[in-house]
Amino acid sequence: MQRAAALVRRGCCPRTLGPWGRSQSSAAAEASAVLKVRPERSRRERILTLESMNPQVKAVEYAVRGPIVLKAGEIELELQRGIKKPFTEVIRANIGDAQAMGQQPITFLRQVMALCTYPNLLDSPSFPEDAKKRARRILQACGGNSLGSYSASQGVNCIREDVAAYITRRDGGVPADPDNIYLTTGASDGISTILKILVSGGGKSRTGVMIPIPQYPLYSAVISELDAIQVNYYLDEDNCWALNVNELRRAVQQAKEHCNPKVLCIINPGNPTGQVQSRKCIEDVIHFAWEEKLFLLADEVYQDNVYSSDCKFHSFKKVLYEMGPEYSSNVELASFHSTSKGYMGECGYRGGYMEVINLHPEIKGQLVKLLSVRLCPPVSGQAAMDIVVNPPVPGEESFEQFSREKESVLGNLAKKAKLTEDMFNQVPGIHCNPLMGAMYAFPRIFIPVKAMEAAQAHKMAPDMFYCMKLLEETGICVVPGSGFGQREGTYHFRDSRDPAQGLRKTVGGLHGHLLDRCLPL
Repeated sequence: MQRAAALVRRGCCPRTLGPWGRSQSSAAAEASAVLKVRPERSRRERILTLESMNPQVKAVEYAVRGPIVLKAGEIELELQRGIKKPFTEVIRANIGDAQAMGQQPITFLRQVMALCTYPNLLDSPSFPEDAKKRARRILQACGGNSLGSYSASQGVNCIREDVAAYITRRDGGVPADPDNIYLTTGASDGISTILKILVSGGGKSRTGVMIPIPQYPLYSAVISELDAIQVNYYLDEDNCWALNVNELRRAVQQAKEHCNPKVLCIINPGNPTGQVQSRKCIEDVIHFAWEEKLFLLADEVYQDNVYSSDCKFHSFKKVLYEMGPEYSSNVELASFHSTSKGYMGECGYRGGYMEVINLHPEIKGQLVKLLSVRLCPPVSGQAAMDIVVNPPVPGEESFEQFSREKESVLGNLAKKAKLTEDMFNQVPGIHCNPLMGAMYAFPRIFIPVKAMEAAQAHKMAPDMFYCMKLLEETGICVVPGSGFGQREGTYHFRDSRDPAQGLRKTVGGLHGHLLDRCLPL
């Protein structure tokens, strides 16, 4: 043993005997020799390949974070490495991420979230009493008085109560039942969950889901994932992207030849189009859904983002109720809201809710079961949603500052909407409809034939090629209209109304520059 220890100290390894008396070092040498003469085996085929993966997942596309955005990321890395470009930064106008683009958070919301996250701050004199009051109420409803605990699958009870109270106030006294409120991981989670419950059948009885074109790509992505049938209805671009019920009738009649239209999705205010539906239009849509026995999905996440003095947001729930019991007791409706848009811009908290009315009691149990599989939405997101629906009121300490900040954000968004609309309409070859609401512009671009041929040579859709060149030449990242859907022969892009000076300076000569230099005529 002493000799072995000495060998180890000198960096040598003493030979040890294997189970049959041979030294392990000589056994290892023999094994190595055998491996050298043995032919190398080929690697076993992977279990998961593009051919063997779920084809529905492969069919999913989401243009908002598609090829253009991936290219923008590559360009940002090149700029960091010092590679010279005609610009010094990438302007990400591809997504409605308000705070990433410089919008300041609402102070009151962040105060309550800080208190909920670190309750020791409840003893600090730096926080107003109305913020502390809300934080205590939320924490007392959480397991262990902690935001880090799970909640009920439907959400924290007191937050659902606050959501119901908010809806009742918003809709002028139309009652809302907390039991019909489901807190979600952003509105997207609610939309995909309710569609999972709705999709069924096979062949010609497979569920058809009617969506507006242009649409928010979440809808087409979820429809693909669920292997449902996408039924397009087209918004009227020549009439400020209005929804025409005759177009709904055309779409549903054609769809009945190959599927079972069961769901009608509405986005109001519109994404990406920015239109706000009139009350008369909403009444017509509800009557159509009642007539055709369609389940209504009302995506209302931009309900605070209405800028035109000629427009007003009307919730589908309120209009449905006011149309009388024949409609209010029979039309099944799920409506959605979120912390991500409006004046809050709290995208990262992933807070949201859906209100589902006229749901069959047995289906309500199935919905709760489905929600239970993912346990609960993030409790921090639920808390953020609570502050959105339960803000300071007159007489409370934080009301004045909250109102000032809210009005400032919404006023700034309205100013950007008008600025963006005017900018695009000054450029020959670009036309932008009036921006009534939401957070985006969806201008039409007129691309000459030769430029379209250049795009075809690169195996790209013309608007994709246009947006790629726009990114490479100016650093401005927008989303091609083909990612949202558009009428054949028309081309668009979606812009998130970025306020950056770079966009303001370049937009005037942008279109002509691209057509003259980058898209040869």
